[in-house]
Amino acid sequence: MASLATACRASVRMASSRASARGFSTASRCLAAQNFIMPALSPTMTEGNIASWRVKEGESFSAGDVLLEIETDKATMDVEAQEDGIMMKIMSQDGSKSVPVGTRIAVLAEAGDDIAALEIPADTQPKQPAGASANSDPASSEKKSESKSASGSNQQRKPAQSSQSYQQKYPLMPSVEHLVKANGITEADVSKIKPTGPSGRLLKGDVLAYLGTINAETPAAVSSRFDHLAHLDLSNIKVAEKKAAPAPKADVAPPAPAEEQPLEVNVPISLAKVTQVQKKIQDTLGVFLPLSTFISRAAEVANDELPLAQHEPTANELFDAVLGLDKVKAAKGSRGIYLPQVSAIPAGATYKPKGTPALHVKHDIIDELASRPLQPPPSSMVTIDTVPGLSSGGNVFTLTVPKAEEERAYVFLQRCKFILEDEPGRLVL
Repeated sequence: MASLATACRASVRMASSRASARGFSTASRCLAAQNFIMPALSPTMTEGNIASWRVKEGESFSAGDVLLEIETDKATMDVEAQEDGIMMKIMSQDGSKSVPVGTRIAVLAEAGDDIAALEIPADTQPKQPAGASANSDPASSEKKSESKSASGSNQQRKPAQSSQSYQQKYPLMPSVEHLVKANGITEADVSKIKPTGPSGRLLKGDVLAYLGTINAETPAAVSSRFDHLAHLDLSNIKVAEKKAAPAPKADVAPPAPAEEQPLEVNVPISLAKVTQVQKKIQDTLGVFLPLSTFISRAAEVANDELPLAQHEPTANELFDAVLGLDKVKAAKGSRGIYLPQVSAIPAGATYKPKGTPALHVKHDIIDELASRPLQPPPSSMVTIDTVPGLSSGGNVFTLTVPKAEEERAYVFLQRCKFILEDEPGRLVL
């Protein structure tokens, strides 16, 4: 049981016991000394054993200090002081057994008082009948009182009760049972208290009204108010007026978004140098590589690290732009999956590709200062139709892509042009 002392700490409210003790004294010098009674450390506690006093007679203590240890049938608990004071007299010594709740066990003085000049106040609790506790020592048994006996002051405060008897519902609620035992109300007197709680249960307010602490009509008034509020009053509810239907809006269909038309990006590419490499490999190694192999390998190389397609920025990209992280996290590009369509240009014809994106061209500063006009493209560059198939000479490489991928597709075709016209030999490795 001693091992539970630290886990089961209880605080005794000395202020309430002090207030009640002062009400019993008539000498002005006794107002500074108060009776300290055995506290009820649980709603069902009726008596306890005093294991030991932590504060001896004449010693001062502060709020929060442990005054004594009390043993019950469940645990050993510490009783703490609620305010500063002096231990004036210990009535029930260490080892006292079965001390009823409400019995005076000590007398306390206020901090700074001269206890030699103070008188011990009278014990207002009736003495316990002889033989009620055989384990208590003689000194403490004379000062014990029955916890079920009502104090003289409570008897004076009780209002006139009717002889009507009420059937109480047991067990009583913990707060009611504690109040009944603390004030020594017998079971016969409990049956005279009118219950006002739900389903006819006895409430704490009913006991306080019986003791005269509150107005006798208060519990019934509070109970009546709760009964009234517990029922929903539908008498003032009215059906809401039907609102007029809003005027119908003009049946105008929203304009359909214009469907984005794909773009056709064309770049002329000569395969003359590819055919030279093709012939050289066949003469040297005896292996024939078709032109389609060169084109597919060129497309494989040109698809690496293409510029990103234009798109609406996402929320994460906008947030990065606010923080300046867009330049740090900027992607260099991504891999494409383009494969161009190839058609031959008729011999002797010139070709101007259609769909070439208008890329930004940086002009020389000298040209800007001299206000030199830009040279128009030669008139010989005209658009002509092509014929299907491959040609060992000029061919048109075509990609059909969305508008957002126009620049990305153009870069791809330019890479294919560079590889096939300038470095076709790297495709053989």
